[in-house]
Amino acid sequence: MITLEQAIEIALSKALSMGIEQVDYMHSTNRILAQDVFADADMPPFNKSAMDGYACRRGDLNQELSVLEIIPAGKAPTKAIGAGECSKIMTGAQVPEGADTVFMVEYSEEIASGIIRFTGTKTNSNICLKGEDLKEGDLVLSSGTLLKPQHIAMLASVGCVSPLVYKNPVVGIISTGSELVNPEENPKTSQIRNSNGPQLFAQAKTNGFPVNYYGIVPDDENLTSQIIQKSLEENDVTILSGGVSVGDFDFVPKIIQELGFEIHFSKISIKPGQHTTFASKRNKYIIGLPGNPVSSFIQFEVFAKPFLLKLMNYQQPEYRLPMAMCQDFNRKKTDREECLPVQINDQNEVQMVAYHGSAHIHAYHQAFGYISIPAGKTTLKKGEIVDVRPL
Repeated sequence: MITLEQAIEIALSKALSMGIEQVDYMHSTNRILAQDVFADADMPPFNKSAMDGYACRRGDLNQELSVLEIIPAGKAPTKAIGAGECSKIMTGAQVPEGADTVFMVEYSEEIASGIIRFTGTKTNSNICLKGEDLKEGDLVLSSGTLLKPQHIAMLASVGCVSPLVYKNPVVGIISTGSELVNPEENPKTSQIRNSNGPQLFAQAKTNGFPVNYYGIVPDDENLTSQIIQKSLEENDVTILSGGVSVGDFDFVPKIIQELGFEIHFSKISIKPGQHTTFASKRNKYIIGLPGNPVSSFIQFEVFAKPFLLKLMNYQQPEYRLPMAMCQDFNRKKTDREECLPVQINDQNEVQMVAYHGSAHIHAYHQAFGYISIPAGKTTLKKGEIVDVRPL
C-alpha cells in the first residue's frame, strides 16, 4: 500500500492541463487565472476625498473660510482653492487644485452664510492620493491565482472583464450499490438512502466544477459498465462511490481495465478511504471512492479535490492550524494514518467529535475540520499540538 502523499504525487503527475478560455469576469469565481493582469490606470485616478467634509489648505485651518462650491462624487471641481477658501466635498469626490487637507464635516461650524470655520484641534489630510493603491502598469493579479470574490473586485477595478482562465474539468458522479435508494424514497429492509451522490455533487459544485450526476447504478456489471462509459464520454473526470473494494459485487476495477484504463493504485494506507482507486487513459480519469460516506467525503477533500485543481494548473496550498488538544485521546489500531473530525472549543483548543467509523457521516455536520494521526501513533495528550485542517 502507498501513503496518501504518494497517491497524490502519482495522480498529480498524470494530470494534463485542461487548456485555457476567456470567461465573463462576473462568472469567474473559483477559476484559475491564466494570465497576469495589470492596472490600466492609476488607482485612485485622482486625489480623492476619504470623507464628507471641507477641502482647504492646511495653513488656513485656524481662520474663517469662504465656501466656493459643493463637490459631489462623480463631478469634477470647477474652482481651485486659494487662501482663506474651501469647498464642501463628498466622500469619493475629486479634491480641488490647491487643497491639501479635507477636514470632517463634523468639525465645521457655519458662522455666516457661505463662511465656515474648523472647530477641531488637528486633522489628518484625509485625502487618498492619486496612484497610492496602484500605478498604471502595476501587476494586479498573477497567473495561477484562484479567483475569489475579492479578486473579482480587482478585475472589475482595472477593466479586465474577460479574463483568460484555465478550463474547468467536467465531473461525472456515480453512486453504485443495489442497497441504495434515492433520498426521497423510504428504504425497505436492507436498503439505505444514497447520501454519497448528493454529497459529492455538493463538494464538486462548491469548488466550482461543472457536474453531471448519474444517480444510482445497481450492482450489475453490464449496467455499471454502461453508465461508466456514458460518463467517460460526457466528462473529463468520473468519480464513483462504492464498488471499488474486493467484494463479489465490486465490478468497478474490472470494468476500468476492460475500458483500457491504467489503474495506478487501488489502495491507500489511510483511514477512512483505504480502497481508493485512481486510473487514467490519456486525458480521461476515473476516481473510485469507497462506499462509506465519511470515506468518500474525506477522500474527495484530501485526494480528488487537489487532483481536479491540478487539471486547472493549480496546486492548492495545504492549510494546517497548529492547536492544542483539550483532552487525551487514544486509538486502538495504528496501522494506518487516520483522519478524525474535530471541533474548536471556547478556549481555542481541539476537541474530538464522537465518531463511530466511516459510515458515521453525521459526525461531520458540526466539525470545524479534521486532524490526521500518523500510522504508529496511539495517543494524543492534552495540550499536545496537532495540525487542524479546516473543512
